[in-house]
Amino acid sequence: MSRPPTYTPLPTSELDADEESSLFADEDQLEDHYTTNTTNKSRTLRASSRSKKHLAFVLLSLAVVMTALVRGAQHLVRGFRMRGCHTGLGGSRNQSTKFANGGGLTTHFTLPSGDKIPSVALGVWRAEKNLVGTAVKAALNVGYRHIDGAWIYGNEHEVGNALKANGIARDKVWLTSKLWNTFHAPEDVEPTLDESLARLGVEYLDLYLIHWPVAFYKDGKKYDRELTANPYPTWQKLEEMVEKGKVRNIGVSNFNIPRLKNLTANPLKVKPAVNQVELNFWNPQPELLKWSKENGILLEAYSPLGSAEQVKKTLAVPEIKEIAAAQGMTPAQVIISWHVQRGSVVLPKSVHCDRVKENFQVAALPQDAFDKLEKAATSHAPQRVVNPSKSWGLDFDVFDD
Repeated sequence: MSRPPTYTPLPTSELDADEESSLFADEDQLEDHYTTNTTNKSRTLRASSRSKKHLAFVLLSLAVVMTALVRGAQHLVRGFRMRGCHTGLGGSRNQSTKFANGGGLTTHFTLPSGDKIPSVALGVWRAEKNLVGTAVKAALNVGYRHIDGAWIYGNEHEVGNALKANGIARDKVWLTSKLWNTFHAPEDVEPTLDESLARLGVEYLDLYLIHWPVAFYKDGKKYDRELTANPYPTWQKLEEMVEKGKVRNIGVSNFNIPRLKNLTANPLKVKPAVNQVELNFWNPQPELLKWSKENGILLEAYSPLGSAEQVKKTLAVPEIKEIAAAQGMTPAQVIISWHVQRGSVVLPKSVHCDRVKENFQVAALPQDAFDKLEKAATSHAPQRVVNPSKSWGLDFDVFDD
């Protein structure tokens, strides 16, 4: 809103009192002059004041109207983007029945605990504030039964409110959260977990992950070298959360093979069930995928279409476009299906209802198409986007072997 302009009084006569008095023959004329002049000045000032007040009112009114128009346009755009969220999610790009029942792909992976984790989840990282809840409701209506979040995302309360509004039974939806770097000290693990549970409005998590293999001190400016080098004390506390029933499965995120070997070399009561990592066409990590399968750890793919900076480039890859055209799928569906077919859980993120539905529609690719895409993805140098080592001021690279 524009700030109303300030005003200064009109200037007085350029003549001072003595010069002005000499123009008149006597005091009566002088008094009459002052009376008349003062009255005229007063009228002029009042008229000018009224005019300026009117101008200020007009400007203020215009500012209010413009603000209302801008906000209305923003709501209209949001409403358009979220179209279909309350009307059966219309507007999907592909309505083919080929996607029914997972389209021939596995709909769940079995973890060491025996729990079955849905293969496609709604990710809420980088999701716009106040749109997360609508996206979660849309996802649940489409058929998603897996929501992947984290304490640091700052939107767990929105997810929790959406779950409550939907009314879905707790045991029908898989919920994942993550322990942030500043809470790796064993005494901080349970209070932080309790905070996530309270925000989500649930009594337990299906999966709880160590978000990064870096333990920060509370000030967030330095890292705990000992706890970073050996996360076993943190892991022991996570095992305790399993014993207490606050968590059903535990795992890690952004761990490479040496870090996984380092952790699993300890006498673990509960093995890491999952490792959530950046996994996409530009950073396919075939060695990590192979090693994880051999060691009973399920990979989860975040940024599965490429990070925000890469999505457009991903969807334009010739091999992906060719497979999409041949299979009657969108490029995004081809990529998401490829992830599941590789044997990883996939976490596409969107707050657009039509894309939420599109991303859930997966189907098995013919073997020759799958092999073609796998070859294309693994034939170029890997391009990792998510690496906060420098921005965190670390004296090492999180992903170095």
